[in-house]
Amino acid sequence: MIPGPVGIDPATAGFDPARFLTGPPGPFPRVPLSDVLERRWLHYAFVTTDERQALIANLAALGAEDGGEPIRTSVLLMYHRDHGWTCSQWHAHLPIEPWTSYRSPAPATAVPRAPDFAMQSRAGRPAVALRLTSTATPAPAGVSHFHRTNWKRWQAQPGVLAEGRWDDGMVPARETLAVGYHERVLGRWAWPEMGGWVFGCCNRLADNPEGPPRWAVVFALLQPMDEAHDHTAMVMVWRRGRMVQFLPRRALRVTVAGQLARDRVTTTPRLAPLLGTFATAPIPAVLCIDGYQGADWIQLRFLCRDAARLVVPSETSLPPFSVHEVIGDMEMRIKMNGSTESFASPGIVEFAGGAAERAWSALR
Repeated sequence: MIPGPVGIDPATAGFDPARFLTGPPGPFPRVPLSDVLERRWLHYAFVTTDERQALIANLAALGAEDGGEPIRTSVLLMYHRDHGWTCSQWHAHLPIEPWTSYRSPAPATAVPRAPDFAMQSRAGRPAVALRLTSTATPAPAGVSHFHRTNWKRWQAQPGVLAEGRWDDGMVPARETLAVGYHERVLGRWAWPEMGGWVFGCCNRLADNPEGPPRWAVVFALLQPMDEAHDHTAMVMVWRRGRMVQFLPRRALRVTVAGQLARDRVTTTPRLAPLLGTFATAPIPAVLCIDGYQGADWIQLRFLCRDAARLVVPSETSLPPFSVHEVIGDMEMRIKMNGSTESFASPGIVEFAGGAAERAWSALR
């Protein structure tokens, strides 16, 4: 037994008190990825306030087979209501470290601000250079365990304002304002075992937003391949930047109707069709989510308009895994604390795997 306190020299121990108090200087702990199935993702989705353009960006770090440096991928997908989709390959250029609301400590701001989120296709277009601002509190992180050793931790944040230069290569580049969504995901999984999932976001757009959207909604449904008891579902609602409602799986009913026409689905990146990719599950024309919690309730109706199929290699099977990014219109009705409100606004929903054909009955 050693009497009294034990002193440790921080410099000798390699201990940084500032780092300890403020957390990691990034969205994830800076520890090595353990194996090839471990991964970390940053996701961004924005819709311009004039509702004509949208973008989806995915940045990923994947474990290396030999335990070396992680394999990094980045893809920029952009949409124009009159011209459809354009997409970089899976190695979009990142000239600066990407913005994330989960970074701690927060980066210093400057006036006028330089772009803090920039991506560019190696071909030059599509490209964006944006100044991002967080206006809403993030959701609590949700963790799902499935297929014995697979797990996923997911945290979302709506109400992200994006101001800057858009160049989708289909129309002249312009300065514009958009409202969107940001998330971080980490975990260990293989694509087939993950099965299918659906997640979506919608911010009630304003012509010139200066703060958080009046309403925002985020939902997620995870359906592992062969384990119905591990299915996960949740709906979260924000009002003026504060999360005011959380509905878990037991309070939700999920249904789909119809099928989005195949000519409304574009396979991306552009070279992917040359690989002879397998057919994939259809996308529903309408996604309906109803939630009830005491006297409060929420009704979501997402009307799918256009979809881009991102072909993702699978580490543990021959068929590729497909992720569909879908642009559409969200109709929302909500009753809370005795008052009812409804609105319609553009939304972005991601359908992955066979989510449209799988066991929806498990969530009914």
